[in-house]
Amino acid sequence: MLDIYAGEHALKTIQEQGFKQELFSNFLGASGGPKWFTLFGLDKYLFGHFFNNRTHELNLIGSSAGAFRAACFAQKDPVAAIERLADCYAHTVYSAKPTMAEISAKAVELLDYVYQGDAAKEVVNNDVMKAHFIVAQCHGLTAFDNKVAQGAGLLGSMLLNKIDRRFLRWQYKRFIYANPTSSTKISDPYGFTNHYEKLTASNFKQALLASGSIPMVMSGVKKINSSAKGMYRDGGIIDYHFDFSLNQNNVLNSKDKSLTLYPHFSDTPKAGWFDKNSQRKVLAQHYQETVLLVPSAKFIKSLPFGKIPDRNDFTQLDAKTRINYWLKVLTETEKLAECLHEFIINQDINKIRAFTP
Repeated sequence: MLDIYAGEHALKTIQEQGFKQELFSNFLGASGGPKWFTLFGLDKYLFGHFFNNRTHELNLIGSSAGAFRAACFAQKDPVAAIERLADCYAHTVYSAKPTMAEISAKAVELLDYVYQGDAAKEVVNNDVMKAHFIVAQCHGLTAFDNKVAQGAGLLGSMLLNKIDRRFLRWQYKRFIYANPTSSTKISDPYGFTNHYEKLTASNFKQALLASGSIPMVMSGVKKINSSAKGMYRDGGIIDYHFDFSLNQNNVLNSKDKSLTLYPHFSDTPKAGWFDKNSQRKVLAQHYQETVLLVPSAKFIKSLPFGKIPDRNDFTQLDAKTRINYWLKVLTETEKLAECLHEFIINQDINKIRAFTP
């Protein structure tokens, strides 16, 4: 039910030391909206058991849905938080033809419900589970909420990306809202400008909302406390499934490089939003220290409709059918958690496949 992949360095490290939580210093969470539901059981197991009682830092880096998950994992009760997120998202219902304003308003309602009470303070002050939310600052026509102007800007992005991913830096800058004590830095060969902003209780929900504000679907976020004025949108525009390396001051001079754990709904990560339908592959060098946990084709085939949830379900299924389908998927993912637990208990390292983009 569960496929496990590892980059060359990660595989060698695990073969020498076993599969244990101490090896991991980073955790990635990809964009993809409700596709994340296939990882629900793994998330509960990892943060309710595998990483439970951890004492050294784990950097949680996410864009869009991945950022929402990171904001759950850094709370005092991560399992309760991730359950609130899954339940609220699954039961979200829109009107027949929702506007960007309606979808954005529903997102705000979700944020207020999932990250209630002292959640923001818990995340910001967590010195072990260190959250990082990736947001894209938009420039030119992509900065407009007007659909005609924005659509033209996005069409330009598609063409630029098709020529060379590096050209997207003309339209987008990467903003990372990070735990105040984080030393993690993102490095990629594509030349995007990185702005590191301290995550605070006052910009917590603004940054989260921006990270999940899908172009042409939701309104952009024009104001994030501590940040320059601008238009901020979905972090997945630049970092859909990630194509970068991570550097931390505390491990740069270490003999052993830290590993990254990456539960993902696909075994073929795509760098950015505009690579979803392209043949471009992520760079192998960025996954050398990464371990991917991926639902197998067998597991996906066993789900209702034989596929994982996606945003098209909102328009292609009636609300009752969609909600029942999504809730069934959430329940079925407990099987993935059981598979991972069995793998860890038995330390059957031979089941790990080499990751080759």
